[in-house]
Amino acid sequence: MYHPSLSIAREGTIAVVTFDRPERRNAFDLAMWRGLQHTMEALSRDDELRCVVLRGAGTRAFSAGADISAFAAERGTPEKEEEYAHVLDASMQSIRLCQHPVVAMIMGHCLGGGAGIATMCDFRVGGEGIRMGITARNLGIWYPYAEIDPIIQLAGTGVASEMLIEGRIFTGREAYEKGLLSRVVPDGSVETEAMALAQRISEGSPLSARFHKAALRRLRGSLPVSREEEAAVSDFTRTEDFRAACKSFLAKQKPVFVGR
Repeated sequence: MYHPSLSIAREGTIAVVTFDRPERRNAFDLAMWRGLQHTMEALSRDDELRCVVLRGAGTRAFSAGADISAFAAERGTPEKEEEYAHVLDASMQSIRLCQHPVVAMIMGHCLGGGAGIATMCDFRVGGEGIRMGITARNLGIWYPYAEIDPIIQLAGTGVASEMLIEGRIFTGREAYEKGLLSRVVPDGSVETEAMALAQRISEGSPLSARFHKAALRRLRGSLPVSREEEAAVSDFTRTEDFRAACKSFLAKQKPVFVGR
């Protein structure tokens, strides 16, 4: 175990990773993001596995994404921002780069970085009543290129615009129709369907599954983004809007953006 709020259960050749922080809607602080990276990298090295399932504890949330209440301690200086951006990227990419197929079992809220985790997975099974969206605009956050890309690959730039610019929050049925979910089922059937999917994957050739996952990634190719452009994504942390929005969030108030 790489973090006390991340547990791993083995069911034959399937590993189930649970985000176990229900009191915070399974939100991630920096240590938990780092723990997810180490967890996924360790599972990827395990050749006895054939599939990994990611889920949130309980049915209220898959994950609400980043823990905003931890930002005051984890962010705020150039050094801290650089570390945060690096850890977040490494954590997200550890899902994409895992050699085994990864299934997201989505119940309840799947927001912000939680939606980022889900879209990094190879399959997403969600309930009809889930709430899926990216709330970056509500805090003046600039979503990273590498996390925007899978949304475009799944659902196109139109849906990415709805999520990132309009701030749409989709139900499970809407997310499925938009292409964000692999399949949608009644809320009470999500676990059964997700585990059945993982079992079907595990019954196939693991070498074939690993090759095809890597081939799909290879065919996508590298993002056409320079290092300078990637680094500039963190510039939002120096804006008045971001700092004020974080304070408003913690005070349960609606932020007022001034554009600077």
